[in-house]
Amino acid sequence: MNLLRRHAGLIAAALALIGLLALGFRPSPVSVDMVQAQAGPLRLTVEEEGRTRVIDRYVISAPVPGYLRRIDLDVGAALSPGQVVAQLEPLRSDVLDPRRRAEAESRVVAARAAVQAAEQRAGATEAEADYAASEQERHAQLYKNRTVSLDAFQQAEAAARRTRASLQSARFQVDVARAELKAAEATVAYSSAAGTGGRLEQVTITAPVGGQLLKRFHESEGVVAAGEPLLEVGDPLSLEVEVDVLSRDAVRIAPGMPVQLERWGGAVPLQGTVRTVEPVGFTKISALGVEEQRVLVIVDITSPREQWQRLGDGYRVEAVFILWQGESVLQVPSSALFRSGADWSLFVVESGRAITRPVKAGHEGGINVQILDGVRPGDWVVAHPGDAVADGVRVQAY
Repeated sequence: MNLLRRHAGLIAAALALIGLLALGFRPSPVSVDMVQAQAGPLRLTVEEEGRTRVIDRYVISAPVPGYLRRIDLDVGAALSPGQVVAQLEPLRSDVLDPRRRAEAESRVVAARAAVQAAEQRAGATEAEADYAASEQERHAQLYKNRTVSLDAFQQAEAAARRTRASLQSARFQVDVARAELKAAEATVAYSSAAGTGGRLEQVTITAPVGGQLLKRFHESEGVVAAGEPLLEVGDPLSLEVEVDVLSRDAVRIAPGMPVQLERWGGAVPLQGTVRTVEPVGFTKISALGVEEQRVLVIVDITSPREQWQRLGDGYRVEAVFILWQGESVLQVPSSALFRSGADWSLFVVESGRAITRPVKAGHEGGINVQILDGVRPGDWVVAHPGDAVADGVRVQAY
């Protein structure tokens, strides 16, 4: 006992030294980012870029081939039903070079000669017809008096019919020759190089509905084919939004689903609903050169028109499709979860140590994920567990 009393100070110093050495060699706590599990609003969304378009648009086309007069209407001009929007003239005739003009003038001379020949033949045939008619009358009188036979009378009657038919044919030939003369003269007279100076017939094209001019396919005058589009008309106050989404996202979108239209230029997002998810997909190459299957989704704008009256056709918007949402949902950061076998787990901080706890996850809203079981509101969890964090490891906040 006396020995212990004499060396008590030395023993105490040795124990203190051992304690300091143990404290120095003990692992320091791992610095981690800790957040509290809290209840709040959460929603599951799909975000894609879209553009506005006029619901009912009408393309005005040329009804016949012709020469389109210059269209003076500007894009955005207000149109009323039946308003004249364009005029078509007949196609211009060909320009005659010296050789073709000489040929055309020669055809005119030949056509005039053909008319004179046809008229002469018609005159001769008319004389024969007159003579045959008089012979028919004379034979009819003689047959009545029993002076000639029935056969002679019938021959005279047949000759009269033949000459009348020949006269009719000769007159038709005169008409044909005169028509050919007019055609030959028209080729020379209506050359585009010479011009006619007369007023040409025009086809007037009118607006089928009221609205505004959305697009002008032709402005300057020129030749257009039948069915060629000239103008596009629609009502810009009647808009919808078309959004192409990935096909894997399209299967989760249904008609009637709420949509928020953001970054369109206004102070607040616009509200909308899904009207149609088109049943046919298409292939699109992304900006990174990746081939994607995409589907068009049509959205109706449900916000009051006064809020988006400055929107027009083809404007860009960001569409946020709300697949699911909740107002008071227990949630933690998605980065806090990790796989533990087939289940999800996270680290809960208890008494300064990270404790592994299995959880049941629900909907994932991008940054946060819904927790259905395993965590209580107010529990501190490790938001971004690294390799240094393990079950039972001492942790401290940054």
